[in-house]
Amino acid sequence: MSFSLIAAIGQNNELGKKGGLVFKIPGDLKFFKKVTTGHPVFMGLNTWRSLPGKLPNREHFVLTPDVAEIANDDVNPVTNLDDFIAAHKDSDEEIFVIGGGMVYKQMLPHCNKLYLTEVHASDADADVLFPNFDHSLYKREVLARGEDNNISYDHVLYTKG
Repeated sequence: MSFSLIAAIGQNNELGKKGGLVFKIPGDLKFFKKVTTGHPVFMGLNTWRSLPGKLPNREHFVLTPDVAEIANDDVNPVTNLDDFIAAHKDSDEEIFVIGGGMVYKQMLPHCNKLYLTEVHASDADADVLFPNFDHSLYKREVLARGEDNNISYDHVLYTKG
């Protein structure tokens, strides 16, 4: 399967706050860029809106009911999630699901790999949470550890099977 998911989450699955990321961690942004560059990225409309623009060297797919809003942004609109999954599930290319919370929830069952930056902190003001998943279905591998702005974190790869 060609779908992988990438996210930074807090100790209580915190993901987003007021349309942005909960944690501003330079090491996580570098990890995200390193892992996703050269691969297509798939996101919801709110995640697209939160970006400063198109991410370099990545084909963009945006789940949206309003194709007109993104028509001039050189991105691929996706209006039917089931059709998108069916069209790409057997692709050799790894497509990264990059948010937001609802898209993660819908795509989680279709992802064999989860690249999670597990942040050793929490934020009670988070308004978007990462979906719970059965950790026993995945092999957990810590890829790297880091600390930025007095916040420690692990880059972890969960592989299904």
